[in-house]
Parts: sequence; structure tokens; C-alpha cells
Amino acid sequence: MEWTNYLRFILALLIVLGLIGGFAWLARRSGMGGIQTGKRGRSDRLEVVEAVSIDPRRRLVIVRRDDREHLLLLGPESETVVEAGITLMGGSPR
Repeated sequence: MEWTNYLRFILALLIVLGLIGGFAWLARRSGMGGIQTGKRGRSDRLEVVEAVSIDPRRRLVIVRRDDREHLLLLGPESETVVEAGITLMGGSPR
């Protein structure tokens, strides 16, 4: 094979990888996939405060309802309340 064929292959590979990266970036920016944190809805009573992946199948999520927070373990087959009714220090939301 000539060097032009190698160059064409490398350029095509870079374009495809760039397209994949661009679509992944757009998907994250538009909110696809994963749990959103912060206030995005109309409700002032319910909010996902923070979400952390433990492994590819499970996440720890802190949910705030009114002046209480709840720590949840979410998995593909089950949801577990790890700690419920955590009161906020100072009595006001962050």
C-alpha cells in the first residue's frame, strides 16, 4: 500500500472519532443519559442534590424534599433508602 492510502485511512479514522466525540458531547449537554442534578423543573419541593456512580450499574443519589434529604442507592433491579430524613444544617437549602 502506498502512503496516500495510510494517510486517507488515518484521516477517515480521525473524522469518525471526532463525530463520535461531538455526538457524545451534544448528548451530555442536552441532558441525555444519567441523572440531572439541580433545579430544572417547576417544583420547589423536590430536587436531586448530587449523584455519584459507584460502579457501572449502581449510583448513590441525594434527593432533597422540603427541608429533608434522603440518600438512595439506585441499581438496575432495586432501589434502597440508605438514610432517610437527613435534616439540613442551618435549616435552609444550599
